[in-house]
Amino acid sequence: MKTIAVLGLAFSVAQAQAEFVSIAGNKVNVRQTPSTKAELAWELTKGYPMQVTQKKGNWLKVKDFEGELGWVYQPLTSKRAHHIVKAKTANVRSGPGTQHKKVATIHKYDLFQTLDKQNGWVKGKTSEGQVGWISKKLLWGW
Repeated sequence: MKTIAVLGLAFSVAQAQAEFVSIAGNKVNVRQTPSTKAELAWELTKGYPMQVTQKKGNWLKVKDFEGELGWVYQPLTSKRAHHIVKAKTANVRSGPGTQHKKVATIHKYDLFQTLDKQNGWVKGKTSEGQVGWISKKLLWGW
């Protein structure tokens, strides 16, 4: 717990950090409820990042970057960090800043495997294997 003072009064604040997972299997079903018999909400591919909002047994209630909710079986997830492009396009650069050379362009919904983070920039690898940096503002994930 972190304690902060406001107008001379002390308050305790829980430092909650969003928990993320990524899809581990090549194709994984996201369900309406935490059951393999539940209706299919959608299907995701390997690396897709999801924010965990709730846990129930071996099931995780997850949210995607557009706010859609569903349930995924936890053994089909990974702690390997990924981002997804939320902007129409994102320039992949040779270093963390716009002054660096553009090495590639990726598009909305493309996945970007997280390798490092620095000053509002994310170093990662595209699905085509290109390594570079993208502004965190253009991405969602961890």
